Amino acid sequence: MRSLLLFFLILFHIITVTLFAQNKVLKIGKLNNTYKLDGKLDETFWAETDSINSLRMVEPNENFPATLKTVIKIAADPDKIIFGIKCYDDPDKIISYSKARDAHIFTEDYIKFVIDPFLDGRTGYIFAVNPSGARYDALVSNRGEGENSNWDGIWEAKTIIEKFGWSAEIEIPIKTLSFNKSLKSWGFNIERRIQRLLEVDRWSGINRNYRVGLTSHAGKIINLPHFDFGLGTTVRFSAINKIGKTFNTKFKNNIDASGEILQKITSGINATITINTDFAETEVDTRRTNLSRFPLFFPEKRSFFLEGSDIFDFGLGLGRDIIPFFSRKIGLYEGTEVPLIIGGKINGKVGNTNFGALISRTNKVDSLVPSTTMGAFRIKENILGESTIGIIGTAGDPQGRANSWMLGVDFTYQNSNLFKGNNFLVGIWGLYNNRVDLSGDKAAYGIKIDYPNDLWDISLTLKKIGNQFDPSIGFVPRNGVKIYKLGIDYTPRPDFKAIRQFFFESFFSLVRTDHDWQSYGLFFAPIHFLLESGDRFEFNIRPQGENLDEAFEISDGVNIPKGKYNWVKYRLEFESASKRVLSGQATWWFGGFYDGHLHQIELEANWRPSSNITVSLNFEDDIGSLPQGNFTKQLYSSRVALNFSPDLQLTNYLQYDNESRQLGTNLRLRWTYNKLGDLFIVYNHNVNNLINNRWQFDSNEFIIKLRYGIWF
Repeated sequence: MRSLLLFFLILFHIITVTLFAQNKVLKIGKLNNTYKLDGKLDETFWAETDSINSLRMVEPNENFPATLKTVIKIAADPDKIIFGIKCYDDPDKIISYSKARDAHIFTEDYIKFVIDPFLDGRTGYIFAVNPSGARYDALVSNRGEGENSNWDGIWEAKTIIEKFGWSAEIEIPIKTLSFNKSLKSWGFNIERRIQRLLEVDRWSGINRNYRVGLTSHAGKIINLPHFDFGLGTTVRFSAINKIGKTFNTKFKNNIDASGEILQKITSGINATITINTDFAETEVDTRRTNLSRFPLFFPEKRSFFLEGSDIFDFGLGLGRDIIPFFSRKIGLYEGTEVPLIIGGKINGKVGNTNFGALISRTNKVDSLVPSTTMGAFRIKENILGESTIGIIGTAGDPQGRANSWMLGVDFTYQNSNLFKGNNFLVGIWGLYNNRVDLSGDKAAYGIKIDYPNDLWDISLTLKKIGNQFDPSIGFVPRNGVKIYKLGIDYTPRPDFKAIRQFFFESFFSLVRTDHDWQSYGLFFAPIHFLLESGDRFEFNIRPQGENLDEAFEISDGVNIPKGKYNWVKYRLEFESASKRVLSGQATWWFGGFYDGHLHQIELEANWRPSSNITVSLNFEDDIGSLPQGNFTKQLYSSRVALNFSPDLQLTNYLQYDNESRQLGTNLRLRWTYNKLGDLFIVYNHNVNNLINNRWQFDSNEFIIKLRYGIWF
């Protein structure tokens, strides 16, 4: 550890920390009372407002003039900020299939922008709309390399398609944002995608190595008014009615209520209290096949835990080997919901210090878990231009085990202007946990060196996880190991008319215990290219091995004995361009598997006849042949969405797998009837396929949840 610290001190003296000099500035206009949110930009104040009217190309030809013209204007008053955007195009060639809130619009035409209200070059809010009015929002994460799309802000957008192309007006209430009230300028960047050309145009940070969320390379908007968020109080009430039964019980009717109070302590600090929290509207988990001996990861979907969750991002290169704070451990235990009596959280920023904390009290569930209190905190300090140092901690245990806590520290050095515009990161971190039942090596630590750029993406990761590192409200699929990972990707863009980009990818991983190797894997992509049409083809080779210290059951009645196994498998994959009404992907893994063979076939089809209807079908078939026996694992799913408007959607999600032999449907209607109000109607129905292929009712549930909010 001392040698590593000395290495970093020398590194910081050698590498000069510089931020990319920004000289792009937009003066925002003054909003007047004639404003109407309709997407037309026909009010007189728009004509008097300064504009951005020259974006530059990032894809496919870096820093070339954009193929089509885009005009961006911004106006504000003390209560809100308005973005007006005109995208010139042939209206018959616009590609737009989505209309739902939080739809995946990035394979369509869209406008996407980021604002940095703290002007710190590390954080920000991301907003995007497509020509059909579908809205997407996120928080900048992973130091500008990623987006936390789980955040849902309160904002509105209207779009319209006319002869010149399409336009959008986007209204963001100032109460939605946290910001530095003393600033008169914010960081800002915007990009436009023209899907049929696979073209991305941007205002600032014209570099394929950068994402639009890398706010250290954003421009600025100036002339901000004195924003007024009032008392900064938001009160939300929810009324819930649940009716349901299982195959061996009578119908039960449960009427309940819950509430939330959100308070802006300052313009940059938010606090939330939730009482008797209900997550009835949360979509069911997607079923997955497990072909390993380790637990699967399922993401958090509950809104209370998602909002502001980006502050708990920790370290560089942890991946899913370690998640120090995993909020799904609160209120859920072995698939059973545990009532959340009360919860509170606070997050914000003061100067260069970002912080967040969460605490909750769950009720007991007889014969399962006791009533318990759990919490987490995170503090992160901005240093050295683009770098951060921080600490994280958790306390409490879902099973009520005593003396349960975890503490950790992380440091990430980042430079996004190394060698004239390349990204470079180095991260080091350490964690230590405790609990009454743990004795042994209770620490975990690691380092990652990362060079994530468009032509070359190279990374080296080292991690050590102690044999007793088991944080109660964290996620660690395996402990007592050392993990080594090396990735080298070379992705040139040839001067061929038909091919947009090659992807020569390679990856190596090794997992060791103190005595022997446990797992290894290599991955090569000798053939992987993206066509100018948007179609993609890939062929992979993947040698891998497992050293089992005990047998495990991979399927009912099929046990793989302990021992060392080595095999090679291959993949063929084709993905059709998503710009088409009908698109999809086909994947075929084939080759060895332990001391036998395995074929994995994955098919996905998407049909989008209009922005009001989207249909997706997914199928997975895993056919294993082993000396111990054969097995077949199958998954079927379909999702049909009727998008009546960006604020009214009806979705039906159907799933079946041959392991549980259960067919489940999740029918969900969401109507956002005003900025702070939602109506959810949810129907869950499950039936079981018995051994004799007879269907038997298992359970159903009908839920109505009405949520109403007030701003003060």
